[in-house]
Amino acid sequence: MGSEREMFELLKRGNTSSLIAATGNAVLALIKGLAAAYSGSSAMYASAMHSVADAVNQGFVYGGSVLAEKKPTKRFPTGFGRVINVFVMVAVIVVTIMAVETIEKGWEIIHHPKVSGEIWLNASLLVLSILVDGFILIKAMKEIVHEARIEQEPGPLPVKAVKNLRLASPPTRLVFYEDCVATLGAFLALVAVVLAPLTGFYALEGYAAIAIACLLLLVAFRVGYDNMVGLIGVAAPKVVEDKVAAIILSDPDAVDINKMRILQEGRYYHVEAYVELRKGMSLADADDVKLRIQYKLTADPDIGDATIGILEDNDVLDWNPEEAHV
Repeated sequence: MGSEREMFELLKRGNTSSLIAATGNAVLALIKGLAAAYSGSSAMYASAMHSVADAVNQGFVYGGSVLAEKKPTKRFPTGFGRVINVFVMVAVIVVTIMAVETIEKGWEIIHHPKVSGEIWLNASLLVLSILVDGFILIKAMKEIVHEARIEQEPGPLPVKAVKNLRLASPPTRLVFYEDCVATLGAFLALVAVVLAPLTGFYALEGYAAIAIACLLLLVAFRVGYDNMVGLIGVAAPKVVEDKVAAIILSDPDAVDINKMRILQEGRYYHVEAYVELRKGMSLADADDVKLRIQYKLTADPDIGDATIGILEDNDVLDWNPEEAHV
């Protein structure tokens, strides 16, 4: 019973954007696939492959985000945050394979163009795809804003999401990138499906399929790079570093920060810092200050753990925010 409750809690803490995206794209992939088989449209086929790739990827990513929420163990003391990066890398491989297959399909259509039927059926389904992918994209933007803790800041949602994308978790970034491309790809497919029979330029569907595939490859490259960096271990963004420094220096007994390192793992940050305290403090009082700072830091939902060392003030200003971040 306890293990079932724990699993249910992990599922609730998994990445919501990827779960919604996986469900929506699975439905779209089925509908588009049937329409492509019925009408013979290569642009619809490319869009269907895109939806299949998105559904598989985001299903993988949701599973990874659930596992990444597991608590640290004796064998894995820093937790499972980087598991999500592994799952996203698998998703990148799937995207790349789907993109290559779509390029082959588009190339074949360019050299051997054929008339596809059921124009308005395909067009209607692609309009539906744009609406569904657009809805998922808006949800991803809201998730970015939530993870960046900037809900109360003024400004349009798309602008806030793009500006703070680096602060979002790997799965949320993947959903955002993929659904930007999915929405644009469905629009390109719609244009090709409608114009090809009207103009008689049936190779247009092949060009649209290749364009969609190239967009997929761009997503694979960008997301793959981000996750490769995450697997190696990457420093937190400067805005996070500044926030952590502000929390530490807000303590009345903390004078300076001698050294600090913040490592990002998944959507959590691990903080290691040596804090200089005012002179003349007893060891017991200094230890109380250390525990107080640790509590303040770990109260932040984005900070997984904090290791704090304490030193006496050396009368030299060691912490310079401009020089600290590389």
